[in-house]
Amino acid sequence: MFYIYEHIDTDINIDELAASFGISKFHFHKVFKEYMGINLYETIKSNRLQKASSLLLTNKLSTITEIANLCGYSSQTSFIRAFKERFHQTPKDWRNGGYKEYSKLILEKSIISFYKKPDFNMLQPKIVKTTPKKMYYIRNKGYITEDAKKVWRQLLAWVYTNNIKEYDQIAIYHDNPAITPHEDCFYVAGIIPKEDIDLSNTSLPSFMTPEALYATFEIDGKIGDVLRFIQWVYHEWLPKSGFETTIKPSYAIFRKNQFLEEDEKFEGTYYIPIQYI
Repeated sequence: MFYIYEHIDTDINIDELAASFGISKFHFHKVFKEYMGINLYETIKSNRLQKASSLLLTNKLSTITEIANLCGYSSQTSFIRAFKERFHQTPKDWRNGGYKEYSKLILEKSIISFYKKPDFNMLQPKIVKTTPKKMYYIRNKGYITEDAKKVWRQLLAWVYTNNIKEYDQIAIYHDNPAITPHEDCFYVAGIIPKEDIDLSNTSLPSFMTPEALYATFEIDGKIGDVLRFIQWVYHEWLPKSGFETTIKPSYAIFRKNQFLEEDEKFEGTYYIPIQYI
């Protein structure tokens, strides 16, 4: 999945990906579907279209063809056909406001619709350039509160088991939860140790966070408010900001973790990837 996200703008070669794991293409497809519950090609297609659906809203100066290329489509015709099949409207209609009704239906089915929508308009971003850091993580499909709590408890047990004293808690949002059904969202919970410690024997996978340009916001609230914030930052702040976003995911570093606190409140810094236009 990490490879797919990193190469979503390319023609992903399944043969090379299978070979990198030392298994046949057939076996690779079989194992992937058993683990993910969906075949590999559909996963790649879904990720391309979910990424495109966000870029169409935020990257106002990019043409539909440019956004299609960013998401791995070499043909605008094939992109429009796939997009219409997925969202029941053309990319142009989506960009011109069609996403609003689609988003409304997503949020009505979510627990976050039970919370009062906070006012984020007073928040002011800082612009930062991050440096790569090694992150150990658990990936979870579905932005479901109880599942997220379970994942974070597992990570906390891993921290204690490895006697890690100083660390950041990071949540990566690969999908925009305002326009992606929450059962289809991929949520990644991770730990970035701040100390030099030998973790060579750990069973948790890891990767290096990217060096990139981000706008950061200081956020706080209760479970559900993070998703409301993501909706605001993609649908309201970005289109008016003078920036465009990239295919990199957004993430949050929590000082207080909503999924580990009894009061279900959080405090943290949210990072959204940006580029100068």
